[in-house]
Amino acid sequence: MRDGLCGLLESDGTIEVVAASANRRDAIEALDIVQPHVAIIDFSTDLKGGPETIAHLKRRWPAVRILVLTVRRDEQFIETALRAGADGYVLKSDSRAELFNAVHRIASGKGYISPSALDRMVTAYAQTSDRLPGRARPPGALTHREQEVIALIAKGYRTREMAQLMSLSHKTVEKHRTNLMRKLGLRSAAAVAAYAITHGFA
Repeated sequence: MRDGLCGLLESDGTIEVVAASANRRDAIEALDIVQPHVAIIDFSTDLKGGPETIAHLKRRWPAVRILVLTVRRDEQFIETALRAGADGYVLKSDSRAELFNAVHRIASGKGYISPSALDRMVTAYAQTSDRLPGRARPPGALTHREQEVIALIAKGYRTREMAQLMSLSHKTVEKHRTNLMRKLGLRSAAAVAAYAITHGFA
């Protein structure tokens, strides 16, 4: 399966596979040598080991972009991967074009979540938001800066990237993020992304 994925990636014509590893130890050894632009991580069943690997790689090689490739589309997996430091999230059921798009997008410094995974997040948000205390409120409650931040969150940008784009400090962007989540009654990054999509910010 790993060999098939390597062949699929190289069929794009612009992607070069420089290493393939079977486990975390081999991946760390490979990254010590090659330090690629993008590392593709598969965690389809292990909700603990996968995110721990992502967090470890991000701490050790912060410049390496990480794309999660998985069969899991449930909100918990998506949110856990993003919180661990993943820059992109793609499903194994997605098309090869979607995979290529994800690799190129995160290699260019942007975040990415495939449309099929985003659909799941939106569905989960829609099913829970009306039942939660302090449920989500209308987008009119947000300031102009908060609307800019939520739009960038929906597009997959991380706080550091948003700070650069908006010419603001990391601390200021974090403050806007915290304020908009409080105003909208949202409790997670996944819920913010889903809210942004359902209310036309994406």
